[in-house]
Formats: sequence, C-alpha cells, structure tokens
Amino acid sequence: MFEALLHGLILGFGLILPLGAQNVFVFNQGVSQRTFIRAVPVILTASICDTILILLAVLGVSLIVLTFAWLELALYTIGFFFLVYIGWTLWKSKPNEVKDEVERFSPKKQILFALSVSLLNPHAILDTIGVIGTSSLNYADYERWVFTLSTILVSWLWFFGLALVGRLIGKKNQGGKLMGRLNKVSACIIWGVAIYMALQLI
Repeated sequence: MFEALLHGLILGFGLILPLGAQNVFVFNQGVSQRTFIRAVPVILTASICDTILILLAVLGVSLIVLTFAWLELALYTIGFFFLVYIGWTLWKSKPNEVKDEVERFSPKKQILFALSVSLLNPHAILDTIGVIGTSSLNYADYERWVFTLSTILVSWLWFFGLALVGRLIGKKNQGGKLMGRLNKVSACIIWGVAIYMALQLI
C-alpha cells in the first residue's frame, strides 16, 4: 500500500509540475482576483477536471480517445483555437485599469476557461491515459485505489497552493504592473502550447 501511495504522489507531482496552460491560468487568477475566495471557481474546476481524467484513465474509459483518430484530431483543433483565444484575452487585459469586479474574470468565465485548458489539452489527456492509466495497471483492487487517490490528492493540493501563491504575490503588487507582466508572460506560454499543438496537427 505504501508503495502505491508513494508512486501516486511522485507521479502526480511529476506530471503536474511542468509549466502549462492550466497551471498558468490558475496562478494568474490567484494573482488577479481581489481575494483568494474569488479564485476558488478556477481551483475547483481545474481540480475536478483532473480528477475526472485520472478516474477515466484508471478505469480505462479514456482509451476511446486513442481509438478514434478523428476524435484526437478534433480535440487538437478545438484546443488550439481555445488556447489562442485565452492567450489573446490575457494579453489585451489591462490590470492597471481594473477598478471594478466586472472587469475581472467572473466565476462563470473562470470556470469556462479552466474547463477549456483542462479538457481541451490533448497532451494533458494523453499523459493521463498513457502514464497514470498505464501505471495503475501495476496495482490491483485496494492498492490501485490508493494509487489513484494519491494522484488526485496531488492535483487538489497543487491547484490550491498555486492560486494561494498567486494571491500572496498579487497582494504585494496592488499597482498592477506585475499583473500586467504576468498576463503577457502567461499569454506567450499559452500561445506556445497552442503552436506546439498546431505542429502536432501538421
């Protein structure tokens, strides 16, 4: 059981640590929202999406994505356009001029964007299927659930921690200059992921 727990924790951190569109967006919302509570929608959405993907991978249901070439193509195409749009939204945002809550990402917008960067990210899905799904085959019954729950726990702790760090940084930089730079960097990273996805399509 301990081996399954340790394996799940290490694997979970290894897959979630790389700087990607999902991490960038969660961190960005932690920085830009007025309070930590207002960033909870994006945290919960990202965490729940990861939980669903991990469960599908372990249960074997998500192998359908790899079975149909057209489904994988559609996922890459839709994901590309969503990431381009998200990048553009972050790039053109003007944190120095933010005065009202209306100008910040609303809970609905946070949820929609978090859904897109979580579920329309082919690399995240394929990593989950190929790595977590395959690794879970090393365990049976009780140990498999320990492994699965430990990887899920990592996701939840990571996204809460990421947004919290973002909020602490945001509190120290109320002028908006840092947020402006972070938005530009975030947009570039997200566009980089989109370009990489487009190259995969070509």
